[in-house]
Amino acid sequence: MFQTIEELVVLGNKWGSVAEAMIQEEMAAFGSSREDIIAHMGQNKEVMLQSIAQGVAGVTSVTKLTGGDAKRMNEYLEAGKFLSGDTILRAVRNAIAVNEVNAKMGLICANPTAGSAGVAAGVLGSAIEDLKLTDEQQTNFLFTAGAFGLVIANNASISGAEGGCQAEIGSASAMASAALVEAAGGTPDQAAQAVAITLKNMMGLICDPVAGLVEVPCVKRNALGASQAYISADMALAGIRSVIPPDEVVIAMGKVGRQMPTIFKETAEGGLADTPTGRRIAQELFQQ
Repeated sequence: MFQTIEELVVLGNKWGSVAEAMIQEEMAAFGSSREDIIAHMGQNKEVMLQSIAQGVAGVTSVTKLTGGDAKRMNEYLEAGKFLSGDTILRAVRNAIAVNEVNAKMGLICANPTAGSAGVAAGVLGSAIEDLKLTDEQQTNFLFTAGAFGLVIANNASISGAEGGCQAEIGSASAMASAALVEAAGGTPDQAAQAVAITLKNMMGLICDPVAGLVEVPCVKRNALGASQAYISADMALAGIRSVIPPDEVVIAMGKVGRQMPTIFKETAEGGLADTPTGRRIAQELFQQ
């Protein structure tokens, strides 16, 4: 099993893609057939796409704190008077949709966590339309994302409680950016560069959920994480490289997470959770 991004890139070149390298590693690690592994990933993909559709149609969270923003973004897109490109805004809409479904206690696919589930799903949903991805390419997108996520999890963290939101939205955005690079025909090395570019920009992002719930600011951070994934992918595909090697960026992110004060690691004691409005919302919800 690969332990570093450098090793993953070597395997990706050997097998023709990071996705195929991940499939081969899964087969070796679990003794499952290729068909079973791909079928299981296909199920994950369907859950992602279903949660997008549900969220875009309009949902409201259990607390009534969030909901309806994916539908609003969809209406904004349909009006055609947006400032950003429709590709990125569709990814943003999709990401919001997934996390609104999560806040509704609906079915989502954690990727890598429930709180960051909208990023990769949102990017994939948008890429399917623009890149005309086949079923195989869609599942390969998720295998690529998972491969890089595995390295990040093993060498840093994907947990907001352990490493702040850089470990959740940051990791999810990095995974999605790498998968997007390969889906667009980029090399394993370019996918690795996208990971580094993303994590460098997300480094230090705190986890400060209002009232301790995965709603504010989590839903909107998923949206912005999806947009980050697209920009990082474009930068990597343009040939832009990270001065700091990807593995060193991952290690640095993990170190920052360990050094981060606990009030910024999912405790709802700092950041936006500690604003007057954040404290008021928490008090009202706890009284209910």
